[in-house]
Amino acid sequence: MSATPPPLPSRLQLPPGPWPTLLDGVCARFPRIPREVWQSRFARGRVLDAQGRALSADARYRVGMEIRYFREVADETPIPFAESVVHLDEHLLIADKPHFLPVTPAGGFVEQTLLSRLRRRTGIDTLVPLHRIDRGTAGLVMFSVEPATRARYQALFPQRRIDKVYEALAPCLGGDFPRLHRSRIERGEPFFRMTETPGEPNSETRIEVLDRGDGGIWRYRLRPVTGRKHQLRVHMAALGAPILNDPLYPQLRAPAEDDFGRPLQLLARSLRFEDPLDGRERRFESRLGLG
Repeated sequence: MSATPPPLPSRLQLPPGPWPTLLDGVCARFPRIPREVWQSRFARGRVLDAQGRALSADARYRVGMEIRYFREVADETPIPFAESVVHLDEHLLIADKPHFLPVTPAGGFVEQTLLSRLRRRTGIDTLVPLHRIDRGTAGLVMFSVEPATRARYQALFPQRRIDKVYEALAPCLGGDFPRLHRSRIERGEPFFRMTETPGEPNSETRIEVLDRGDGGIWRYRLRPVTGRKHQLRVHMAALGAPILNDPLYPQLRAPAEDDFGRPLQLLARSLRFEDPLDGRERRFESRLGLG
């Protein structure tokens, strides 16, 4: 383990295009990033080929070539909440992620991400998240430590061999519980929102009531059988009980800075699975809470 792991580069396979040089191609691919920023990255050796060798800005653009580049964000907004490590062994790290912190670099977040923080904190440069939760959601995230066993743990998720339990605060719902909500979820508008559409269901959530609280706000246990993007948020909103402080569902709020006093009331509470290496049952619980 190294004391200060190097940052992870992003990867891009060059798409078809008429650009004569790499600089022209990446500027066209990322039009919001000024040309002089890319020129600086090339000059500082921050754009590499698949073997980790620095590339020149005037190198020939070759369709299908893989390049690796280091994202940089000026004046990155600090997230004023700390993550914690629930469990660490030679194969797995289980982290408790606070609200507002992305799992991996995206948008305006590079260093202020769970992955970057954990790599700096532990010195483990082989960490890779085995699944994701939304930036607004708090709770457990499982990371692979050992590349040799990574695929065996990754397989737990698509094979539905891992039991994920969430908790949420949302308005009261009528009807009987527990209940099962199934629907078809597809990309909506804008592109980062999801929506329920007619057709064969591709998402399924089991919903239970943990506490019928005062003031019309209940505490729910949510078990996603499938793992569609924003599934729990979309399902609760569709049922008429949107999760408290959700800026996307049922209505998209105007873009604004994070209100750290009003986090999304959704928590990845527990993970349970049979370890693919030795068959023992593993169970992990978040130490965080809602409300």
